[in-house]
Amino acid sequence: MDMNDPHSIPAISTIPVALLAGGMAARLGVIAQQTPKALVDVNGRAFIDHQLGLLHRYGVRRVVLCLGHLGGKIEEHLGDGSRIGMSLRYSHDGARLVGTGGAVRRALPMLGELFWVMYGDSYMDIDYAEVLRRFCSSQSPRAARGLMTLIRNENRWDKSNAIFQNGRLTCYDKRNRSEQMQYIDYGIQLLRREAFDTTPAGGAFDLADLYRDLVTRGEMIGHEVFNRFYEIGTPQSLEETRRYLQSASRVA
Repeated sequence: MDMNDPHSIPAISTIPVALLAGGMAARLGVIAQQTPKALVDVNGRAFIDHQLGLLHRYGVRRVVLCLGHLGGKIEEHLGDGSRIGMSLRYSHDGARLVGTGGAVRRALPMLGELFWVMYGDSYMDIDYAEVLRRFCSSQSPRAARGLMTLIRNENRWDKSNAIFQNGRLTCYDKRNRSEQMQYIDYGIQLLRREAFDTTPAGGAFDLADLYRDLVTRGEMIGHEVFNRFYEIGTPQSLEETRRYLQSASRVA
C-alpha cells in the first residue's frame, strides 16, 4: 500500500504504536518506587491494561513499548500480547538515556514507515480511525511527515503550547509559550519514518523539539479532538483518572 497516496488509507490494525513507558514517575512518589508507572493499580487493574484495552477497542493490534525504569516488570506482565489479541514488542533503554525522541528512533526498525506515538501514562479516548483518515487524506500528503492531535486547552490541564487556527497548526513550542497559544498537544501523533531523517543517530533528543521543527517547516499538520485526556503523572491526576474510568465502566 502506497503511504503517499492520499486515497490509500491503511487498515488501522497494520499501523503500530510506539508507546513511551520508560519514565521514572518521580512525581508519583512512593506509589511508583518499586512499580513502573504503567503497572500502577487503577481500579484493580494495571493502568497499561486499561490503555491497551482502549487501543484494542479502536482497532490497534501492534504496539512497541519503549521501556526504561523497571521495564522488565512491564514486559513480564504483558508478554507477547497474545492473551489480549495484540502483538507486543519491546525496545529497552540502553546504558545511556537518549530522551523520548531517541527512544522512538531506537525503536524505528520495529515500527515501519508510518506509526503512532503515544505516552504510556495517558488515557485518550478518541476516534483513532478518524485521525488516520485525516492524515492520509491531507491536502499535501507528500509534505506532511506527521500529524499532531490537539485540544483547546486555554491553560486548563497544563500550559498551552500550540497555535491552531482555521484548521492549521502554525506554531508548537513547549519552551517558549505565548498568549496566542490556546491549544495543547493531546498526546497522540502519527509520524512517518522520514520525520527522523534529520535527528541524531544514537543521540539524545526530545520529541517536543522534533515536533517543533516539523511544525516550523510546515511538515506536521494538526487535527483537533474534543474528548479530554486523562493521565496518571501525579497522585491528583491518578485519582481523577480512577474516578473517570470507574464512571465509564458503569456506563459501559
